[in-house]
Amino acid sequence: MKNILCSLSVLLILISCREPQARRPVSVKTGTTFIQESIDRNKQLLAFEEEQIRTIIERDTVHTYISSPNGYSYYYNIKNESANYYPKTDDVIKLSYEIRTIDDTIIYAKEDVGEQTIKVDKVELFPGLRTAVKLIKEGETMTFVFPSALAHGYHGDNNKIGTNVPIICTVTLLDIVEIAEGTN
Repeated sequence: MKNILCSLSVLLILISCREPQARRPVSVKTGTTFIQESIDRNKQLLAFEEEQIRTIIERDTVHTYISSPNGYSYYYNIKNESANYYPKTDDVIKLSYEIRTIDDTIIYAKEDVGEQTIKVDKVELFPGLRTAVKLIKEGETMTFVFPSALAHGYHGDNNKIGTNVPIICTVTLLDIVEIAEGTN
């Protein structure tokens, strides 16, 4: 009996000294699938919005649109041939603007927005307008058509502009209040 107990004890010790076996995961999920789906969804949305914008441009026989390398299109309402200075980073400018949907419904009228005095690239503007103000000379009025990614994007503006809404923005540069040092 003593032999059996000793044998059993030795056997238990040997079995318990074995390294634990890692169990296999039930399923391995990575963020890659979610990220790829998000990329695909955004590409589809951009293609849809670009087609809408292309249709607007084709139907507008009055204006000559210019495609920006920044991903939006624009035209001049009022062009100032005598001015030659474009706002640069840190310049202080005064502007007014109006925002409409692509079916021409006013979201924010010029009167709602009022005149804004801003420091170029230092004030929180939506991405499209942030680059657009550098294309306007003093006294000019331009109309920009922004896809939603360059407008207020996925979150909207938490007020009147909803999720993924492309917009039309008419901007007037009223005055270049101050030119930053070393930029002229």
